[in-house]
Amino acid sequence: MAWRGWAQRGWGCGQAWAPPAGSRGCEELTAALAPPRLLGRRFNFFIQQKCGFRKAPRKVEPRRSDTGTSEAYKRSALIPHVEETVFYPSPYPVRTLIKPFFFTVGFTGCAFGSAAIWQYESLKSRVQSYFDGIKADWLDSIRPQKEGDFRKEINKWWNNLSDGQRTVTGIIAANVFVFCLWRVPSLQRTMIRYFTSNPASKVLCSPMLLSTFSHFSLFHMAANMYVLWSFSSSIVNILGQEQFMAVYLSAGVISNFVSYVCKVATGRYGPSLGASGAIMTVLAAVCTKIPDGRLAIIFLPMFTFTAGNALKAIIAMDTAGMILGWKFFDHAAHLGGALFGIWYITYGHELIWKNREPLVKIWHEMRTNGPKKGGGSK
Repeated sequence: MAWRGWAQRGWGCGQAWAPPAGSRGCEELTAALAPPRLLGRRFNFFIQQKCGFRKAPRKVEPRRSDTGTSEAYKRSALIPHVEETVFYPSPYPVRTLIKPFFFTVGFTGCAFGSAAIWQYESLKSRVQSYFDGIKADWLDSIRPQKEGDFRKEINKWWNNLSDGQRTVTGIIAANVFVFCLWRVPSLQRTMIRYFTSNPASKVLCSPMLLSTFSHFSLFHMAANMYVLWSFSSSIVNILGQEQFMAVYLSAGVISNFVSYVCKVATGRYGPSLGASGAIMTVLAAVCTKIPDGRLAIIFLPMFTFTAGNALKAIIAMDTAGMILGWKFFDHAAHLGGALFGIWYITYGHELIWKNREPLVKIWHEMRTNGPKKGGGSK
């Protein structure tokens, strides 16, 4: 009885050393220490469990690029559900920024170059449009008018819009179209691949532009389009239609590149989408150009504040969100868009748009001279 008690106390506390299972040490230890009458079923089972203990091997799971970041984006209702979407982060994250950087520079240059040519063509056609307008007004005066003509009402509504509102109507229509595509279940993978920007995705460049027109949440799209519509008249009056389109498209790409840099630097990979970065550029440009303008919140129209103070508050909030890792918005894209808008109004207009003359001259010579007939020289 004394032997049995000692065995149960000593071995039961786990103080004895147990060699690996399958070795002869367990059998020799059992035979040497335990008398035959003590090798009962219960004690045998206990010894075998101690000798046969093995640490469970650690299960190695395949790495996913959204590991540790998917939860950060699941909390936001502004982006699609990407729990089952596998991304592939590069083992050298900084290298993933090379192609987006050159795409950003190249696209921005093409946007402003195209805007300069567009402005040239617009100015060239205005004289002809003026005479065509006079002829059209004369025909309308002698043509019998139709009552309740739907097309006439649409034309009347369109003509009553400001230049800025007519300019952003196409942008709003494109955003609504892409929003409808998100509602098609069979297009979900394609939409996530090309209409959300993520430095861990295999497609890096085209989503930087396409995601600017992409909204998954109706509230997100409605809020962005309302702000764009509200500031459209002011920004087009400041920049003009052509320059505004170049700034808006470039701002979408630049803000996404800033988001890429922040995600690579922090390791918080995840999809982003929305026109907020480009709209922040519009907002910052107007607030920088007209800092004393009065603004108000749509739900609280009784509280007004200056545009300069609003811009400072927005920059402070997005800076804090980027540093503290707030996960509801892409604060890096917001901040990048705002800083680009401030820079362009302060310096960019002089550095870029005022120096478009050489390109316009080249285009003018190409349009005026054209290809030489007969292939000969004068």
